[in-house]
Amino acid sequence: MSQAITLARPYARALFLLAKEVGQLKDVSEALGFSAHASAVPAVAGLIGNPRATVEQLLGLLVHPEAPDVMRNFLPVLAETGRLALLPVVAAVFERLRAESEQVVKANITSANPLSDAELKQLTDALKKRFGREVDVQTSVDASLIGGAVIDTGDVVIDGSLHNKLSRLNASLAN
Repeated sequence: MSQAITLARPYARALFLLAKEVGQLKDVSEALGFSAHASAVPAVAGLIGNPRATVEQLLGLLVHPEAPDVMRNFLPVLAETGRLALLPVVAAVFERLRAESEQVVKANITSANPLSDAELKQLTDALKKRFGREVDVQTSVDASLIGGAVIDTGDVVIDGSLHNKLSRLNASLAN
């Protein structure tokens, strides 16, 4: 995976700089997300590695119909260099660069039970205060946590789950 990130980073940075220059970060982000998702579909992924598949065929599957010109010019470069398989990694690096540029922290909150609107607002406000930035929150539910929540921002993980607390108590009692 680290090799894929190393290979994808220059492409993601170049695309980010071009998109930022023309003021199309959001549009490029959406088109890149589409292309990355499409490239991960097993049938398409098999074609990406197939020498019989032409660049035009691959681009027909990977280019969003409303993709901006920046994206339409970028994908052929990836295809010609044999890097289309890196699209999901390029998209992830691009999104990280975009979040840093827009001063946004992406947080994944996994809770044992669905969060109410009030709980989600309280957690979002606390994260804004802690990071001093806007927070883009994605939520999911994992009943195995028993209670509480796990907040993952990529660099910081806050594990306030009951499962984790019980595991630590068990380890403490075992010693």
